[in-house]
Amino acid sequence: MVPQRLWLKKFALIALLLDEEEELNSKRHCFGYTQNGLLHMLDRNRRIKPDPERFQICKDKFDIIVTCEERVYDQVLECLEARIPEENTPVHVINIDIQDNHEEATIGAFMICELAALLSGTEDLDNDIDELLHEFETKCQRNVLHCVQFY
Repeated sequence: MVPQRLWLKKFALIALLLDEEEELNSKRHCFGYTQNGLLHMLDRNRRIKPDPERFQICKDKFDIIVTCEERVYDQVLECLEARIPEENTPVHVINIDIQDNHEEATIGAFMICELAALLSGTEDLDNDIDELLHEFETKCQRNVLHCVQFY
């Protein structure tokens, strides 16, 4: 069962986001929110995520973590470095900078899918990842950051 305090925080945040969306809808014609895709992105996010998620409280373990902004990449590394490794299982943290707009988000989604397919096709991820990331960088003309941390 979710503690009441956490539930209240989630409820307050969802209410705040809905208020912001309502305000954006009322101003859509003045500021061009429809043209720049902001309302579409908010609606899409609401459909795929029931509420905001924080990596810092996630207990799941991953083989690969992909971020889309260097600031977030740094936060993920900082969080992983602060944890005490229990199993010494490697996790590859990868960043591909993607601008926060509709067009770049669409292109970025396809690039990340392509990267995931490339990485999942290897028998030995730990040994092959540097070469695969270099191949991906060359093909997509994007800089990729990569670091290995341990759980």
